[in-house]
Amino acid sequence: MGDRRTADEVRAVDRHDGYDGHDAHAGRTADVWGARTPYAAGETWPRRVDEHLTVPPEQVERWVRSACVLCSNGCGMDVAVADGRMVGVRGRADDRINHGRLGPKGLFGWQANHSDDRLTRPMVRTDGRLRETDWDTAMSAVVDRSKAVLAEHGPLAMAFYTSGQLFAEEYYAQALIARAGIGTPHLDGNTRLCTATAQWALIESFGSDGDPGSYTDVDLCDTLLLVGHNVAETQTVLWARMLDRLHGPDRPGLVVIDPRLTPAAREADVHLPVRPGTNVAVLNALLHELIGHGWVDRDFVEAHTVGYTELARVAAAYPPEKAAEICGVPADRIRQAARVIGTGSRLVSTVLQGVYQSHQATAAAVQVNNINLLRGMIGRPGATVFQMNGQPTAENTRETGANGALPGYRNWQNDTQVRELAEAWNVDMLRIPHWSPPTHAMEILRHCENGSIRFLWVTGTNPAVSLPELHRIRSVCGSDRLFLVVSDAFPTETTALADVVLPTALWAEKTGCMTNADRTVHLSHRAVDPPGQARSDFDVFVDYARRMDLADRDGKPLPPWERPEDAWRDFIALTRGRPCDQSALTYERLDAAGGGIQWPCTEQAPGGTERLYADHRFPTAADTCEDYGHDLTTGAQNEAGEYRAHDPAGRAILKAAHYLPPHETVDEDYPLRLTTGRTVHHWHTRTKTARSPELRRAAPEMWVELHPEDAADLGVDEGDMVRVASRRADIEAPAVLRGHRRGVVFAPFHYGYFDQADPDRHTRAANELTRTEWDPVSKQPILKVTPVRVVKVADAEAGGRPVVVWEPALNSSGTAGGAR
Repeated sequence: MGDRRTADEVRAVDRHDGYDGHDAHAGRTADVWGARTPYAAGETWPRRVDEHLTVPPEQVERWVRSACVLCSNGCGMDVAVADGRMVGVRGRADDRINHGRLGPKGLFGWQANHSDDRLTRPMVRTDGRLRETDWDTAMSAVVDRSKAVLAEHGPLAMAFYTSGQLFAEEYYAQALIARAGIGTPHLDGNTRLCTATAQWALIESFGSDGDPGSYTDVDLCDTLLLVGHNVAETQTVLWARMLDRLHGPDRPGLVVIDPRLTPAAREADVHLPVRPGTNVAVLNALLHELIGHGWVDRDFVEAHTVGYTELARVAAAYPPEKAAEICGVPADRIRQAARVIGTGSRLVSTVLQGVYQSHQATAAAVQVNNINLLRGMIGRPGATVFQMNGQPTAENTRETGANGALPGYRNWQNDTQVRELAEAWNVDMLRIPHWSPPTHAMEILRHCENGSIRFLWVTGTNPAVSLPELHRIRSVCGSDRLFLVVSDAFPTETTALADVVLPTALWAEKTGCMTNADRTVHLSHRAVDPPGQARSDFDVFVDYARRMDLADRDGKPLPPWERPEDAWRDFIALTRGRPCDQSALTYERLDAAGGGIQWPCTEQAPGGTERLYADHRFPTAADTCEDYGHDLTTGAQNEAGEYRAHDPAGRAILKAAHYLPPHETVDEDYPLRLTTGRTVHHWHTRTKTARSPELRRAAPEMWVELHPEDAADLGVDEGDMVRVASRRADIEAPAVLRGHRRGVVFAPFHYGYFDQADPDRHTRAANELTRTEWDPVSKQPILKVTPVRVVKVADAEAGGRPVVVWEPALNSSGTAGGAR
């Protein structure tokens, strides 16, 4: 799909933003947020078009509409094409998400598509080695093993582990094939690692998934609360928006809860650097203060919520002094944070991995929902809570039923809702597994380990680096009794373990829809052809279904479509009447809009819906809700009868939880806590970003962050090689002495082994250290509270060496850049 703007409009945007040649943005790997464009509440965020080309502008033949897939922000962009190749990108000035801006991954990450090591032919393992072959041979191997496993072990021996970076149409095809075609509950995504807690926190409080707010609420709020959300590095364009408000004439108050002094924490009015794993305690203390000072909208709470009495009882046990003892932050600072939150009139709260991948993840995320509900800050301009996503299409895995749910936000315990699904797919209702919840990723790996799952298809993800306790993952995926199929665009640590590897098309080499964290849907068009014999995941899934002879109850092919657009029509029809209603959101409407449309999008609201719950009615009624909820502490599933007996009937649910300490404790042998996370230049396991020259140069190697006083106690200097050991394994990396909380060690989880001189030497991936443990509600792995010890590597060269690690260096205008 070509650009609809006129040439004069394009030139005006470029001229306005001072385009200065194809290397104009080379410094954006250091100045990751770009120039400030301050604005006030109620004003429109000013436009600023970011662009990166690898050829002179006059050589660009056409621009093709798309959106970025290297974080969950979902920035609209155009792809430049010349001679059948991508040659650059630019932000879309008219897009509602980014107003033309792109972060460093968006500007430079697309170059991975041209990497010399792209997979272009299928491979099948023969005599212990992966060897290139043709598609028919590879797919025959996949199908023959699938049929053999089904015949011998049944559908419960089949499993699928998908991504957070495919398109909605591809997830939907996968969900239909797994749940209705094969009849297995074993389908989940790597979004289990980043977005599962977002999903379940929203369900527990509001009855359904789907963030209620809009990014435009940042333009209108007077208070920001960021909880475990390093937005400046994980969503650089969203932080640029926040930063422009913070540097505008009516700066919002900013409270940040994070163990590390992140760029956002540097900007905060109040920063609470809590001990890892203590989020519930500090959030209960904030609730204590809100209730004690009367900073509660009691009319709203009485009319539109249930559960206040129990919440108030639990919060009463957490005065700031008690939370200070648990969390290691001063009580007065907790009171100060509560005052900022409690006296504002328009509060936007955001949550991400510092909560989701930590101890008591869902319990903590729900307490942030409770803060907004107590304040009545939901469903109106400038007042919302964002349970953020970690990946660009994580929302689509949840909507389509590829991430531990049923399509259209349907409740697996509600037979009426399951019957709707069966009728839409024209299969018997009993064919769709719904005797228990769909299986989560960590349980899928456990079933693989014990041999009950014999076939696993991994799509667009790299669990041999991203999952916890990597020696175990390698053992499971490399087991002789497990047949492992991997679809990917690049060789990875996981493709190295596969029995069959299928080469797939990347973003911009296929067409499909993607939904970001504020429910904005973009249609990304195919700009170029995939290399060699690579095929889209959608085409691979449909080919697999045809070869498997999957059929509905009338004997017609399942799925019944061949094109992504037809799959999309089928999917949006399935959402009709559900909280995520997208029944009017056609390709034509998305193309006409250009800048993205927020669901719900119906014939009654064809332009989309900016905010959910404007009428303060929530989808919590027993007949409507996506799930009946859980005990936040134990994870015990609420039964249908129990829920109906206390039906919230359209009111939000205030759920309380007491703080519990992490299960794995520090001691004399392992006295420090390791927390893992992302850095600004890389994405997941670097399968894309490490293949971008600019991004690789900006963050070329693994490193470990220590507090300077901890380092001094250990005799460690900047750049010294250190060994970090947990009760499971150890890794080695150079030390960077910029930690801000004693007792906390930080390591980025991106770095694996595919680009190591010796890829079999497993000594640098952070997840070698982490433990197989997950949140009782969301089932999200716990990756941020690992007890470790650190020692200087005795045989390392004397003296530290420079380590290339990006660090913001604030200047007078509040922008940041530089490296150390």
